[in-house]
Formats: sequence, structure tokens, C-alpha cells
Amino acid sequence: MEKIFHTPEGVRDIYSRECSQKHELQNRIRKVFQGYGYEEIETPTFEYFEVFSREVGTVPSRDLYKFFDREGNTLVLRPDFTPSVSRACATYFSPAKETVTLFYTGQAFVNSSSYQGRLKETTQMGVERIGDDSPEADAELLAMTVECLLSSGLREFQVSVGQVDYFKSLLKEANLGEDAEERLRTLISEKNYFGVEELVSSQQLDPVLSEALKELPHLFGSREILDRARSLTGNSMAVEAVKRLEKIYEILKLYGYEKYISFDFGMVSKIQYYTGIIFQAYTYGTGEPLVKGGRYNELLKHFGTSAASTGFVIVVDSLLTALSRQKIETFRQESPYILTYTEDTLEEAVVKAQRLRKEGRHVALRKKKEGTE
Repeated sequence: MEKIFHTPEGVRDIYSRECSQKHELQNRIRKVFQGYGYEEIETPTFEYFEVFSREVGTVPSRDLYKFFDREGNTLVLRPDFTPSVSRACATYFSPAKETVTLFYTGQAFVNSSSYQGRLKETTQMGVERIGDDSPEADAELLAMTVECLLSSGLREFQVSVGQVDYFKSLLKEANLGEDAEERLRTLISEKNYFGVEELVSSQQLDPVLSEALKELPHLFGSREILDRARSLTGNSMAVEAVKRLEKIYEILKLYGYEKYISFDFGMVSKIQYYTGIIFQAYTYGTGEPLVKGGRYNELLKHFGTSAASTGFVIVVDSLLTALSRQKIETFRQESPYILTYTEDTLEEAVVKAQRLRKEGRHVALRKKKEGTE
């Protein structure tokens, strides 16, 4: 049998300079999280299957890495931190009494298709704000997102903000069948204008509602798009969703980060537990979003408690790729001073190396190999 010395598909080794840059990037992001008063949490790499089941609304079951323990319980490698942190919060904290603010760093595993070199194991950093239903909380997370990306060295990026409640309210009013609703969701997320128009026109809907649904893929842009979204419908839930975004935008102006924010009412996430604001951050050099987040007010009910919550995750690997393609260095690494020695000079070399290390120098001791000068 031929020995295998390469990594499986969807994972990779990170070493030397790239590994150092990754750790420096994580340190910068961690400082932002701590600057906002968030405390660190670690959750297990694997959990019971029920934590990530279909009812929770996270990654589809077919994309999970599943295995069994000795008792026959189904276990899953963590694909998404939010359910894990929510479970831990429901177990150890009381979000109904006091807002809980946590951040995490770790690996996530999704057994998805590896087309275009997509990784199946990624390093993720993120925050969860649990027990706070205010627009101030949503604005804070958007401000943190901007600050994290700025701290990484990025300058050209955009945080696109959507509203699940706006879309859901129109769907509820339309009362489409399950298949038609799922098809419409897909067409809108793909910005398939003609497909949306054809599907909506085939349904016997109120003309005002029909026009609003047809406009969804077009409803993206700057602050002015909120006025357009509000004018399209009299649906009270949809109007409240727009008002919420208007409030969040005004708070973001206090942070001074409004120029990084745009709006997209056609943003439809595959994650089913989102209930209000959702957002993604993009830059050039990578097709995947660097940051994904949103509000999930119902998720903790699966773990025995009720708490309005919001959070986001930074995909560190995608951010590193973007920085590399934009030729942005997170830091300049000092090359170690190589100090060679022989049997005769060992004592002198060790003493010198220790002295230099105490001065803050990076020193690598290397025994001189036979046959070299």
C-alpha cells in the first residue's frame, strides 16, 4: 500500500511566515473584541448531533462530519460556533437577568463541496451578544466588524446589511407554497431578476405585493435604499424592519463608520436561525464573505432558555487570503539570528544566545554540520 504524505482534500498546512501572520492577525482581532468588553469562551471541537440538528437551522446534515462514541451517540465536529456558544450560555449564564458578551477563536468543519479550493476546515473568530434585543446592540456589532477589518490592515471593504423580517413579512403575506417559496428565495439570493419576475408573475398576488417582491433583488445600495424599501409596502412588519435599520444607521454615524455600510434587502442567508438584521462583509481578492453575522432571537429556545441575541463570525482564512492578494502585510517578521556552534564552542554559544534573547532578539542555535564551512 502506497504511503500518503499529503493532506486530505479541503485542509492544508500553514507554516513559517504565513502562520506568524495568521497569529498576529488573530491578536489584532482579539484586541478589538476585548476593547468592547467581551470575554473569551472555548467550546468543544465536537458536540452531540442535536446541537446542530435541522431544527436548530445551522449547516445541513449532509455537510456535517458525523461519528459515534462508544455508547452509540452521534457526535459532530463543530461546523458553526453560534449553536455551541448558545448551548454553553444557556447552561452557565443567565442572559434574562444580564446581557452576556462572549468571543471565541477556533476551528470549524464543514464537509461541503471543495470546488474552487474551498476549505473544509477554517479558523473562525467571532462574538455573541446574548440577552440584548436593542438596535444599539446591532449597531455595536457592525461597528466591531468595521473595526476588526480596519485593524487587519484592510481599507477597501463594504459591510452589506439585510433584514430577514422584511423578506419574511412579504412571504407570509404572499402565502406561497413551500416549493415556490424556496425557489423564490434562491432566485432572490442569486439576484436573478428575470427569474424572480417570472415566478412572481405566475402567482395571483395583490399588485402592490407583487411589485414589492419583484423589487427585492434590486433593493441594494446606500442609505437611500431604505426609503425605497419603505415606500414599496404597507406591511407593518416590513415597515418596522426598515425603521430598525434606519435607527441602526443613525447609531453607526455616532461611531463614524457609516461610510462602510450598504443595504441589501435581497440578502438571504442559508442559515435558518436568523430572525432580524443579517450582514456580510466583502472586499476584493476573495469571492467569499470575510464576515457573516446577524440576529437570532429564537435560537436559545432549543437549549431551554429564551434570549434575544446577535453575533458575527470572521473567517480568518478568507481574511488572510484577501490581505495577501491586496499585498497588505499584517506585520514585518524579524528573521532569527542564526548562531552556529561546534562541540568546542557550545558553552560560548549558549551564553551569547541567552544574552541576546534577554535583549529581545530572536536567536536560533544551530550545530555546525560536518563538511560545511
